[in-house]
Amino acid sequence: MLRLSTAALLLLFSHASSLYAQELQAVELYTQDELLNLIKANQHLQRVKADDCQLVRDIEARADIMKLPSYQFLFGDMLAYGVCVPRNVERGWDLMLQAAEQGLPEGLEQVGRYYHIGRFVQKDVNKAIIYLREASAVGNLNAKIRFAEILLAGQGSPTDFEQSYRWLHHAITADPAIHAKLNALKQQLAKKMPARVVANAQRPVK
Repeated sequence: MLRLSTAALLLLFSHASSLYAQELQAVELYTQDELLNLIKANQHLQRVKADDCQLVRDIEARADIMKLPSYQFLFGDMLAYGVCVPRNVERGWDLMLQAAEQGLPEGLEQVGRYYHIGRFVQKDVNKAIIYLREASAVGNLNAKIRFAEILLAGQGSPTDFEQSYRWLHHAITADPAIHAKLNALKQQLAKKMPARVVANAQRPVK
């Protein structure tokens, strides 16, 4: 039987520990741009799980201590769904609100969407409209679409028809399916407004 000396065993253990440490260090914290792209693609939670939950402490620190809105959004979602952390919907919702209040477009859209469908909170279309309108104003495409759908469902104010149409008309997307959806919503909104109002909404944004 092969017997290793104490020194050899320590050397092997040291080498294995070094390899393990290198493995753990292989996952780097996301840059702001990288995280925002993950959020826009709704892949942020999957990425955290794919990274074996190694970055939880760093994510939490950037959410709670540094108050970075993108990390507040990420950690809030992790808490709300129990991804890599014990589920805590109340704390998660508070972080999502903080991200929205700092003006993060994706945070505004998500809070508005959750109020609209009643996820984690009681359904409240009026609150949903407030957040979705703000998210639309800062360029969130999903918010523009949902805001238009709410108006066409007979909720909200008809005074928002023109602005909603304008947001849809000047939206940019490379996805043919989304492009078709934007056009369909525009056509429905156009039926609810005089032709001169529609023409005004189609003018270039200054």
